[in-house]
Amino acid sequence: MISKKDTRSLLQQLVAIQSPYFQEDRIMDFVKEWFLRENLPAEIRAYHEAKVTDFHGKNVVLELKGSGQGPVIHINGHLDTVNLCQGWTRNPEGEIRGDRLYGVGALDMKSGCAAAMIALKEFRNTHETFKGKIKASFVSVEEGPYGMGTNALIESGFLDDVDFSVINEPSAGFNDKPFPDICLGARGGYGLEVEFFGKAAHAATPELGISAAKDAAAVIRELDHIEFKEDEHLGKGTCCVIAMEADGGACSVPDYAKIKLFRHIVRGEDEALILREIDEAVARANIRSTYRSSFREAPSEGSRGFMPYTVSVDEPLVKQFVDSVRSVSQKEPSYSYFQSIGDFNYLGTRIDAPALIFGASGENFHGKDEYAELESVYETAKILYDFLVRVLVD
Repeated sequence: MISKKDTRSLLQQLVAIQSPYFQEDRIMDFVKEWFLRENLPAEIRAYHEAKVTDFHGKNVVLELKGSGQGPVIHINGHLDTVNLCQGWTRNPEGEIRGDRLYGVGALDMKSGCAAAMIALKEFRNTHETFKGKIKASFVSVEEGPYGMGTNALIESGFLDDVDFSVINEPSAGFNDKPFPDICLGARGGYGLEVEFFGKAAHAATPELGISAAKDAAAVIRELDHIEFKEDEHLGKGTCCVIAMEADGGACSVPDYAKIKLFRHIVRGEDEALILREIDEAVARANIRSTYRSSFREAPSEGSRGFMPYTVSVDEPLVKQFVDSVRSVSQKEPSYSYFQSIGDFNYLGTRIDAPALIFGASGENFHGKDEYAELESVYETAKILYDFLVRVLVD
């Protein structure tokens, strides 16, 4: 039987280890050693992102091989968190109040990692023989740029034989719905920038120059008038200005400005469309500066952007997962589609296998006083265990 006490204890231990992205070594070592103590064959897979960040990262992976033919089920979670923000009134390294466990990453997504670890332990303890294969990955730098940990596993070939992925991100928490909520896809997105090249002049005679800053501001205003395509499941995309810069020094018209954008996309939208939208916004703004648009540099072609995706509720393994949710929770799940990006985009579009998102409820992910609801973490572990038994044993 899956233990509620053990699930809570493991989540507490994970939350107590600070692991902001790019600083995950300690938690990776903890998770590997935890698996080894439970007689699960985990190992560290190191990677080096040499092109953009020069970062040396780690992922924890394990593989359980059955004795007969069957599906390859992949369980994925990320062990990194965002950086600590201001305003916390609870202990960001873990504090329990009632059914809530507060802490950085408690919901996003150490809740899902704890549930997956407990489910894998219970499956190994109760089923010496099964069909198919289980692969699990606990990755780094999901919250940071490019989904580097999962990207490294995809490019290494570790996931080539996967038939189905379950990503235990907090679907109920993400989508502000009661547990259980099954997320059947997500919008995608690209990071890009637009540079503006004007003409410097003295601030006393700005009419003699061309202000790149003013032209950038005019284009930003026009970006609000993009007519976004609407997808029947994913809704509409967005174009968000995430940074801007311009500096005319002490007393000059700025001749250079840059805006950074993140463009969330739905199915049917691509790089060519995004560039055309920017060209049209520039034309409407009637600026005098010249400009250049470019997508952000990425480690590899596959990680240039996050592709949107959906998976059908009629897909056989999805139906079996739904059966597990109903059986364990005694509730009918809701269905949703995540509005932002994550490793699930890579898994849902780059390894030719369906992927769903399912996990705990809670609030304030990426914000102060983030918390996971402990009962939903426990239920997630039981549902994942039931699904593995249903698919690989029954």
